[in-house]
Amino acid sequence: MDGQGDNQADDWGPFGRPLFNDPAAKALSRVGVVDVGSNSVRLVVFDGAARSPAYFYNEKVMCGLGTDLAETGHLHPEGRDRALKAIRRFQRLGETMGIAPLTAVATAAVREATDGPAFRDEVRDQIGLDLYVIDGEEEARLSAQGVLLGWPNASGLVCDIGGSSMELARLADGAVGQTITSTLGPLRLKSLDGGKKALTRHIAETIGDLRDQIGGVGERLFLVGGSWRAIARIDMHRRNYPLSVLHEYRMTREDVLATVKFISNADIPALRTEVGLSESRMALVPLASLVLKELVGTFEPPEIAISSYGIREGMLFEQMPGPLRMCDPLIEACRFAEAKDARIPGFGRLLTTFVKPLFPGITPARRRIIKAACLLHDVSWRAHPDYRHELVFDYATRANLGGLTHQERVYIGVALLHRYKNSRSNSRFGPMFEMLSDEDLQQAEVLGKAMRFGAMLSTRAPDEMATLDWSPEDKTLSLQLTPEARDLFGEVVEARFGALASAIGADTVAITAS
Repeated sequence: MDGQGDNQADDWGPFGRPLFNDPAAKALSRVGVVDVGSNSVRLVVFDGAARSPAYFYNEKVMCGLGTDLAETGHLHPEGRDRALKAIRRFQRLGETMGIAPLTAVATAAVREATDGPAFRDEVRDQIGLDLYVIDGEEEARLSAQGVLLGWPNASGLVCDIGGSSMELARLADGAVGQTITSTLGPLRLKSLDGGKKALTRHIAETIGDLRDQIGGVGERLFLVGGSWRAIARIDMHRRNYPLSVLHEYRMTREDVLATVKFISNADIPALRTEVGLSESRMALVPLASLVLKELVGTFEPPEIAISSYGIREGMLFEQMPGPLRMCDPLIEACRFAEAKDARIPGFGRLLTTFVKPLFPGITPARRRIIKAACLLHDVSWRAHPDYRHELVFDYATRANLGGLTHQERVYIGVALLHRYKNSRSNSRFGPMFEMLSDEDLQQAEVLGKAMRFGAMLSTRAPDEMATLDWSPEDKTLSLQLTPEARDLFGEVVEARFGALASAIGADTVAITAS
């Protein structure tokens, strides 16, 4: 099934042939990265479809290496001990996973501390791990590449905030341009003398200098870093936002200003408990929020997007061969999921062809989302039939998928829900349905019922068994069956075709057999 039509040059459509089975992609199927930051030390092991990686293992220790660095010039003693223990553990984990040596980088705290070189030597001599200390511009470049992992061809300004520094990078048509660094990390700002007036003046002057160096006023802003994600989580809490996925979460300037004010008026310990942040992370949020307020006021971005992908994902992107970088991360991830979990790998591609006539005139962006839904239509078949519709919605809205908005997640979720269930009334997902327009909800329902019908009509190739045609002008839905498909068009299949006709709003239904 998976190999049908492989010799046709255009058979795979605009997304090209899947690359996750290519040797170059398989070499990246499990990659371990250690990120030694000013506030945290983290191990991430990537696994799965290399263009849109899953997190096989993810562990973070809030060490605070950069605490008091501005006053002492040294790494924090307790933080240093904790970091060494964490790195030692991570190296041993890498050995047990068969992926040692790990790729390890250190950022602002280690590069600026007078005892940073000694710390790096200690990591090498005692643990056996080479720790690469990168400068601020390289940190900005890698973070921007992490954004490109999730947003191919992205353009705008990437802002990565750590504990001791804040970096900016320009993106234009999927390439990293100018990069600059600053000292606007919240750990460093804590030590600034002169009170709040001096603090706000320092932030404003520094961001003004950054604007003069890099430009980017009025462009889309991508936010990378734990403090930004914490603020986004608080924004979700303030707005009672129904979807908790941080990646691709969008805010306006007005949202940011409202949330900064919300934070300034909040009982911080109570708020920390309500949103589920660690004490060490929450301690940096008030300072980071002041930086963000000035950032959006100075650069005036029309849209602000949270990226969960940053320096670690940028390091993975760095290792990818060119053809893999050019692949669509959403489509590659969906293809990988289908190949791994579907009953009939390859069926989703043919199902996409089968349902295509129902969506005349749609944009390439929407056609891409329909393709993704068709690829995922059967990956949860092992679940109990009574709960498949819920499981597939949860999968679409919460899975680690890059390259799609929250609204597109919900669209795919609604389509997959209707792949297994006729009605979505009285659903616990109701608040998320409200994220879509009535038109998109109806279109997603049509897609789901078309997938359900196509999957029932054939277990091999629905596009070879029947042809759909939809005329929106006279509201006529036509089905042309091949001789082989006549006996397959039984009572249940006929009922599901009727449900599709009802969803699309057909006044006339024509069923013919050749």
